Amino acid sequence: MIRRKTFFYPASACVLIVLFAANLVYGAVSIPVGEVVNILSGGDTGKEAWRLIVLQSRLPQAVTALLAGASLAACGLLLQTLFKNPLAGPSILGISDGANLGVALVMLFFGNSLRLFSVYSLSGSVAIIIAAFAGACVILGIIIYFSGKVTNAVMLLIIGIMVGYLASSVISILNYYSSADRVHAYVMWGMGDFSGVSNERLPFFVICSSAGLIISLLLIKPLNALLLGEMYAANLGVRVKRTRIIILLCTGLLTATATAFCGPVSFIGLAVPHIARLLSGSSNHTALLPVTILFGSCTALLCNLLTTFPGAGGILPLNAVTPIVGAPVIIYVIVNRKNIQYFN
Repeated sequence: MIRRKTFFYPASACVLIVLFAANLVYGAVSIPVGEVVNILSGGDTGKEAWRLIVLQSRLPQAVTALLAGASLAACGLLLQTLFKNPLAGPSILGISDGANLGVALVMLFFGNSLRLFSVYSLSGSVAIIIAAFAGACVILGIIIYFSGKVTNAVMLLIIGIMVGYLASSVISILNYYSSADRVHAYVMWGMGDFSGVSNERLPFFVICSSAGLIISLLLIKPLNALLLGEMYAANLGVRVKRTRIIILLCTGLLTATATAFCGPVSFIGLAVPHIARLLSGSSNHTALLPVTILFGSCTALLCNLLTTFPGAGGILPLNAVTPIVGAPVIIYVIVNRKNIQYFN
């Protein structure tokens, strides 16, 4: 086991570096590898358009994919541990649906613009990001409120699902009464995209994602205690209710940030924790959580790379690619769940 770990982490880091580099080199526009290296090192290049593509598009997109994948994967693992449900994911509590509802209100009701306090007017992607973040935070607040009312995690899970259904219902009503062009714009946003974070917004995205990931790493010991059950965790000195709220806040922050900037990205948060369990062969979060974060980044970078598969000028929607990676993993888990270590 020690030998396996010694080899595993350097190999995983190499895979991550290779995928990150591939995202910088490969894309709809063909740019020689030497030119990409030259641009990143600050050298001169023959075409200014290449510099803009690498520095203004591919680099922030690769960083976004790396952090969004890590965030969604960490959310999936935390929620699967909290609810002891191997099919729990970032959308299970309705937080993603809250973000979807916020965006639907802006794109379908307000017409892609948002006026605050009758003074400040926001339009385009800024309004969408703010609306998604606000919608996710509202749903998160509702879930945290009910977490203090119910003591059973399963009941909280059911409440989250019902809140998500309510948000989806409102979105359906908005879709019914909206014009075709607004519905089309909303559907395109719902397909997910890692290219929506510009260099100006990247620092905020990095700060929020990094803060959530750091909090998740600080939860390793309570998460391991929760594997034994809430009663045993309480006997070990874990404040179960407070820990549950912190986990909800952490997953809410990570899910809201990823969804607001990238849209509702599917399958990464659900499938990657299972990949990490299969590779680590352990349910101990000391090893499992870092592996999950690492492979969340790798998976997101791989999916982002696959969106450019058609070649020059062709970009696939992100959520058309993620099920190709995630669905086989979930099917394998369902068929072989007795042979995989989950909560023991």
